[in-house]
Amino acid sequence: MTKELKARARRAPALAAIGGAALVAGLAAVYVIGGANGNVGESGQCAAALAAGQAAKPFARGELAGFLASQKPLSVADLTFSGEGGKPLSLADFKGKTLLLNIWATWCAPCRKEMPALDRLQADLGGEDFEVVAVSVDRGPADKPKKFLAEVGVDDLAFYADNTMGVFNALRARGRATGLPSTMLIDKEGCEIGSMYGPAEWSSEEAKALIRAAMGGPQG
Repeated sequence: MTKELKARARRAPALAAIGGAALVAGLAAVYVIGGANGNVGESGQCAAALAAGQAAKPFARGELAGFLASQKPLSVADLTFSGEGGKPLSLADFKGKTLLLNIWATWCAPCRKEMPALDRLQADLGGEDFEVVAVSVDRGPADKPKKFLAEVGVDDLAFYADNTMGVFNALRARGRATGLPSTMLIDKEGCEIGSMYGPAEWSSEEAKALIRAAMGGPQG
């Protein structure tokens, strides 16, 4: 073997190690740091949400049997919609509160049916630590969904809307919100605790027990 070949042989393991380290670092940067898809590494801010999902999982029964605890870290703090008077909001604006995000529309019959239950849930549990954030995705002005809510006697829910359906499409792009209604329980840092597809009796004792368990409080 020539001197040059021997030198190449000696350098090869070092070069391979450098290349492998660069590859691992690159993959870590893509997944752990995250981006538009909302992924956050388990050692990051969504670790607590995953634990909350596991705490809530045993309470997914009865009306909430379809509740799916989050299996992978997912931040949705960047989701945007409008508040009263068209004020721009994102879920990050609710930091410090556990949220029940509900996507609904007046043309969705199951959505219409569950709105009074969501209103009762807000009346029972709503406050500094928890809020039901029900976002209408009706097209056009807010008059129609507001009129509907008034007709069914919704008093405790704040009005949120997104007539572009952007919030729904953003969730669907992340593998959530397969249809309407879609509901997501979100922790104080804006991370998914778990999701529910389809309507539920959100004012039921099962629902309140599940939410309390996710928040780390007594379930009774």
